[in-house]
Amino acid sequence: MPEPFVHVGLPSRIVLGPGTLDSVPNEVDLLEITKVLLIATNSVRNEADLLELALQDRFAGRIDGVKQHVPMERAEAARAKAREVDATGIVAIGGGSAIGLAKAIALTSHLPIIAIPTTYAGSEMTPVWGQTADGDKTTGTDLAVLPKTVVYDPLLSRQLPLDITAASVANALAHCVEATWTAKADPITEVIAVEGVRALRDGLQTVLTNPTDLDARSNLLYGASLAGSALASAGTGIHHKLCHLLGGAYNLPHAETHAAVLPQVSRYKATGRAKQRLEAALQTDDLATGLFDLFTEAHVPISLKELGLTEAQASEAADKFAAAHPEEEKKVVADILLRAWNGSKPEGVSR
Repeated sequence: MPEPFVHVGLPSRIVLGPGTLDSVPNEVDLLEITKVLLIATNSVRNEADLLELALQDRFAGRIDGVKQHVPMERAEAARAKAREVDATGIVAIGGGSAIGLAKAIALTSHLPIIAIPTTYAGSEMTPVWGQTADGDKTTGTDLAVLPKTVVYDPLLSRQLPLDITAASVANALAHCVEATWTAKADPITEVIAVEGVRALRDGLQTVLTNPTDLDARSNLLYGASLAGSALASAGTGIHHKLCHLLGGAYNLPHAETHAAVLPQVSRYKATGRAKQRLEAALQTDDLATGLFDLFTEAHVPISLKELGLTEAQASEAADKFAAAHPEEEKKVVADILLRAWNGSKPEGVSR
């Protein structure tokens, strides 16, 4: 019998399958959205053009070209655009930056979002928002930014380059792994997280040799959905807080930062039954080294140095984090960041 716990599941409608992009106008009608503001990343500009035509008179305006970490000036401009076109809902197609910008609008307007992710971060399944101003990234949680509907069409990610694919999967794996050790983790989030790791690992292993495999791309979207769901219920911990600090303060790429930091945090934080289950799903004898080896095999950068961070900045980040989070042991945080900066294989910690 499990220990007593409280689990909060969040409401979302998920539509997954090849060709489901065609269902978006119907999903718009189900939510009674009459004026759509369309947000699209440059990588799916052609698909966004088709979607704009399919929306017909429901199309009200469009934002192309987004930026990671949602700079405040971009957020304010997007909110102004939504007011200008009198939008009653948002459709966001692309990676996490497009969905993040949609969330920035919804945070102040409460407009409903339909998310069409083309990468695997899983943020579309969470009520977590983030914005950056003056080098500081602020995050929060608000149900107003949780997309009402998520459309997963594996055809949209079939041509996603392997480097972007692998880094995005690392981001999703971070959602799964951290969801097992946060203060709000529970047996249900653990089951979701473990299944997410299995799906993500299997999907990534296949696309490394067959990048256009449709079943593998579907598996990755399924895993991303589970990753986001687990994180939405369990919340974030030291890993995500470190990555948000590094991204906001030093403008490091979000997904790749997860890949460099996650094995080093897992070395300290993963314990007990959850660790064993995650290891079984990842097919490894040790979670931290298994993650490190998987990212290395997929050619994802596994050091912050490769991402442009200096050793002095890594030390500075440790000081900043310790000042903001005194509950975390400063020596541990410094060791995590130094090892992540070096890209050291995560061995030799006493758990």
